[in-house]
Amino acid sequence: MSPITTTPALEFHDIAKAFGPVQVLHGVSFALAPGRIYGLLGENGAGKSTLMKIASGYEAPTGGELRIAGRPVRFEGSRAAEAEGIVLIHQEFNLAEDLSVAQNIFLGHEKKRGWFLDDAAMRADAAEVLARVGLRVDPDTLVSQLIVAEKQLVEIAKALSRHARFLIMDEPTATLTPSETERLFELMLQLKAGGATIVYISHKLDEVERITDEVIVMRDGRLITREATAGLSRQKMAQLMVGRELSDLFPPKPALVDAAPLLRVTKLSVPGWAEQVSFEVKPGEILGFAGLVGAGRTELFEGLLGLRAHTVEKVEIAGRAVRIRSPREAADHGITYLSEDRKGKGLHVSFGMTENLTLMDLARYARPWLHRAQERAALKTAVNDYGIRTGSLDVRASSLSGGNQQKLALAKVLQPQPRVIVLDEPTRGVDVGAKRDIYFLIHRLAAQGCAVIVISSELIELIGLCHRVAVMRAGHLQTTLTAQQLTEEELIAHATGTH
Repeated sequence: MSPITTTPALEFHDIAKAFGPVQVLHGVSFALAPGRIYGLLGENGAGKSTLMKIASGYEAPTGGELRIAGRPVRFEGSRAAEAEGIVLIHQEFNLAEDLSVAQNIFLGHEKKRGWFLDDAAMRADAAEVLARVGLRVDPDTLVSQLIVAEKQLVEIAKALSRHARFLIMDEPTATLTPSETERLFELMLQLKAGGATIVYISHKLDEVERITDEVIVMRDGRLITREATAGLSRQKMAQLMVGRELSDLFPPKPALVDAAPLLRVTKLSVPGWAEQVSFEVKPGEILGFAGLVGAGRTELFEGLLGLRAHTVEKVEIAGRAVRIRSPREAADHGITYLSEDRKGKGLHVSFGMTENLTLMDLARYARPWLHRAQERAALKTAVNDYGIRTGSLDVRASSLSGGNQQKLALAKVLQPQPRVIVLDEPTRGVDVGAKRDIYFLIHRLAAQGCAVIVISSELIELIGLCHRVAVMRAGHLQTTLTAQQLTEEELIAHATGTH
């Protein structure tokens, strides 16, 4: 049994928050008890992350107050919140790329011996907490050298090193493998048994169903309900999040026409990541790429786009051999790529929405006065077409929710009207309603004759979307499964080499 007391550990009392004229939280009130894991659910833009940033000192409320054990508190920053035992694991990484893993874990909390930093003690303690999260890297490794999943584990290790009493996890498993997720859940249960309060924000409803004690649902900046997880189905959770019944999540797969491949790649290799991978995709086809983290899927396509050193025997677009040495050349040949790293590579979050949407259009800098009206019109069209929720067209990308940033990133890569579209983890950190929007967009692109490649770690997503799925393991293409062969068991077996 989880330890439960009558005194709330953390209480939100009538919390309100506005960014300029835009009200994002409207009098939110609820209390959290120690020794419990709470699932915090809601669509992107529902106010979940903003509320948790207030709890962890990254934002200040414009109304209401926080209480710890009945005592009102107001934080001047995240350090003040951490002093009260509240730690937030960000959805977007909050790491210093040019520092080591150990330096990141103790950044702002450095251990000292007299006047000097105790590097040996920090390396030893970092190694211990890294072992707890199952990350086998040298603490002296630079964060810039880590892949996305490893960075996520460093974020979790950093939070654990703070000995948090209140741990807030925002999409912590978005990039993790099943085994890494299992390890995280074991840690969560240990922390819960020790009396910690955990808030778990996730769009993976199967995980919420499995690991949480209660579910708290927000919509449009308001508290909708809180219920025991045991009494809720995943379908009911989704319905509460979006405020309506959800019809089929995946549209019917568009019928394939008998046509020559639009893209054919022969023996593409990326040193250290992929070896002599060949594949093809037809117009109107949705081809998936499955595999565990580190299998080489992302790196393969970064090589194809000229973002990594690579060798290739031949790349053909509509039967014509082409040479691609940069993303610009890829775009010239009608190939576009949506990175899995939305914040690091997909968007310039300090720029406005318009600048992000038209960043590839070099002509705008030569004759800006001719392009301003066109850019504004293009942004209005993108906001409508992709359902980007924003109070103003003039806001920076950083002020958008994660899901709306993803929609803006999609609008950006689709702006040149490409023929071949590579989408890397297109629904990472996206709520169930926005996922459905993106799935229908992918369907529409294929129906228009585009060749769409979807790299995804979500097996249900690949099965529901794709005509075929190529499975990679340790840099090699293991097999390509047809729609009739697609099951979770088959995909896992080929990805792990147990088939």
